[in-house]
Amino acid sequence: MRTVIFDLDGTLADTSADLIAAANACFRGLGYGDVLDPVADAHTAFRGGRAMLTLGFSRVKPGFGEAEVMEQYPILLDVYAEHIDTHTRLYEGAAEAVEALRRDGYAVGVCTNKPEDLADRLLTRLGVRDLFGSMIGAKTVGVSKPDPKPYVAAVEEAGGVLAQSFLVGDTETDRATAKAAGVPSVLVTFGPDGDGVKRLEPEALLTHYNELSRLTKELIG
Repeated sequence: MRTVIFDLDGTLADTSADLIAAANACFRGLGYGDVLDPVADAHTAFRGGRAMLTLGFSRVKPGFGEAEVMEQYPILLDVYAEHIDTHTRLYEGAAEAVEALRRDGYAVGVCTNKPEDLADRLLTRLGVRDLFGSMIGAKTVGVSKPDPKPYVAAVEEAGGVLAQSFLVGDTETDRATAKAAGVPSVLVTFGPDGDGVKRLEPEALLTHYNELSRLTKELIG
């Protein structure tokens, strides 16, 4: 079956504000206040919890160590899990585009570096979990993107065939994952990098989800 696999953060949904809020809760607990900015630091948010904590500590505590990041990481995850959909919204047209792919006979799934339980919870809260035939998160198969194994697992779990699939994402990690798996990548221009993803030379760019059906037919028929 022809298959389209989606990244989650920055691709299906703008999760940056809730991610930043969780990191700032850690810094408030340490007495530093809100260290990260939900707009200016959105790109770092999409790189994950450790990246946000590292950036924050670099601003308030020169010479910090990895141990301090790791101490706060589970706290960040707990706060994020509790407030996972306070500000997060699907990008315009995302749900409708996925539904259209399903109607046209494509399998669809998710491959994300977000912990699987959090990704599952978020998509459930957003009302779209049932649209996806697979859900592969960080370490579900022991490794994370850009290793191709999670992507391959997402395709297979959705009932698809690798050679007739592609990845929709928003970062260099997604581009590298697709390349490692030997499949095309489509990078969105409404994610944190905007038009900057052009430098990664993906097989296609997605400026709005209403273009996805056409791009899918062009890439895998």
